[in-house]
Amino acid sequence: MNKDLTVGKPETVLWKFCIPLFGSILFQQLYNIADSFVAGKFIGEHALAAVGNSYEITLIFLAFAFGCNIGCSVIVSQLFGAKKYKDMKTAVSTSFVASGILCILLMLAGILGGAGLLHLIHTPDSLLADSKLYLDIYILGFPFLLFYNIATGIFSALGDSRTPFFFLAVSSTSNIFADILFVTAFHMGVAGVAWATFLCQGISCLLAVAVVRKRLSSIHTEGKTPLFSVDMFGKIAVIAIPSILQQSFISIGNIIIQGVINGFGPGVIAGYSAAIKLNNLVITSLTTLANGVSNYTAQNLGAGLPERVKAGFRASVKMVWALCVPIVAFYVLGNHLLIQAFMDQPSELARQSGAQFLMVVAPFYFVISIKLVADGILRGAGVMKQFMIATFTDLILRVALTILLSKPWGYLGIWSAWPIGWCTGAALSVWFYRQKSKAYRQK
Repeated sequence: MNKDLTVGKPETVLWKFCIPLFGSILFQQLYNIADSFVAGKFIGEHALAAVGNSYEITLIFLAFAFGCNIGCSVIVSQLFGAKKYKDMKTAVSTSFVASGILCILLMLAGILGGAGLLHLIHTPDSLLADSKLYLDIYILGFPFLLFYNIATGIFSALGDSRTPFFFLAVSSTSNIFADILFVTAFHMGVAGVAWATFLCQGISCLLAVAVVRKRLSSIHTEGKTPLFSVDMFGKIAVIAIPSILQQSFISIGNIIIQGVINGFGPGVIAGYSAAIKLNNLVITSLTTLANGVSNYTAQNLGAGLPERVKAGFRASVKMVWALCVPIVAFYVLGNHLLIQAFMDQPSELARQSGAQFLMVVAPFYFVISIKLVADGILRGAGVMKQFMIATFTDLILRVALTILLSKPWGYLGIWSAWPIGWCTGAALSVWFYRQKSKAYRQK
């Protein structure tokens, strides 16, 4: 069901719109968590390390999917808010065509360069074969990931956050059972968890695209709608490219960090692999809520209602902090149990290093959540330059401090880089948001 985000109390509108998004991303993250959980529990610690090692490279592909999602979503939101439905349909078809070409290029790059990337991050020889196998199957399934993300971006732009939730609830739950079946009954090892994800994600993608097509056909427009527009592609690219660059550079930074971590051996790699999945579950969930804020901002600006954006910021901060309270408490108090849940017989080093990561990083979810909300408003308003400055400052600090602090403090130094980068980036994002808010008030 399509929903206009320009009417109603901002706090109520955002809660109703964003909570299904939060549920959706939790189920989306179950794909990756299930892979790691099944690999660690039913195959072994080395399998968990191999899947986690490949995961940092898969985030590059996810960055492109995210960028295409947000680029399409923001423009479609603006056009939907302005009730320019014919242009909105052109924006959707243009996104699909351009993303299809991009998908082919990325798959070729991944298949030809995957082994080189694994060597570049100093993947231990004992993990190389399984890491490459998992990565290759992931790349084969990338079209499903890409087009599913675009479809969910369109749903969000139309104010519908419930439909993606239902798709993901079913497919991610099925993925858990498929993971266990392929590994325990068919004895497929690391390949089993990868093929299970491929299958379940493929089904959810096909269903999502079919429903998007049906939803758009129900919106009446006069005349024939152009399939592709260069002008519309340019508008989408202005939002999508900075978002892709942001996520890509974050992924590259994470790959550099992974390379430093790999120097500490399989035990720390396994502990980090479990901890970073738990961390990314939170960060990706908060980012998805921020994407909802982008849709809210874009619809209201498209409708000429900038005064609702400030109220939306305050409501969004309350919302993400309310979600952070139980998560932080759970991660800080139960870190050892959470890490151990990923492995059948974890080594002391794996358990201790992963738990320490959560202990250091989790309290700062309150800080990064504010940054992500401010970033969501900047993206929705099309203020991409400032958005990128804040993001790259955070990333550069984290990578540089990882390299510097790992020498005197070991892996504790690596974990400490996260809070410093997040605090700096949050200060910049909030400052940029306030500057933009003042500009709207002066108009």
